[in-house]
Amino acid sequence: MKSDNLFRHLVIPFVAAVLVYVIFYSWIENRRNRKGPWEVTFTTASGAPTLVINQPTLAITNMQITFSGVTNNATNTVLSFSQPREVPWVAPFGKCVFMDTTFLPGTIVFDLFGHEIQLIPRVLTIDGKEMPWESGKTITVTGTNGVIRPPEGGTTNN
Repeated sequence: MKSDNLFRHLVIPFVAAVLVYVIFYSWIENRRNRKGPWEVTFTTASGAPTLVINQPTLAITNMQITFSGVTNNATNTVLSFSQPREVPWVAPFGKCVFMDTTFLPGTIVFDLFGHEIQLIPRVLTIDGKEMPWESGKTITVTGTNGVIRPPEGGTTNN
């Protein structure tokens, strides 16, 4: 009778597990990153703060959101949302209040000049109103939506 080889019984399953892990990890990472991140430029157009949104894989190019009636320091900052960050964090015209970049491009939510701007692959929302993605389109936002966010970590009393 042949004796059991403990080494063989441990190494073969270990090597198989490592191979399966490497294959599935590579596949999941490819799925997570294949569409690429949102690319948002914070700039000034005709004296008004403007967001220029691009997402090449979704065929979204040069979609602009202009905030009329407000002023801000001139900037020309390009942000690529490929890595998650702790939210909220300060953006050039306000703050980023939500970011989910698990599977790119993910979902990004800004609070800019009192307006909630959501970048979702399916649709753009401004103050809760859905708008289809249209490359080259300029949307002008005026005034404020009246939404006041509670302080970080706090709640509102109603």
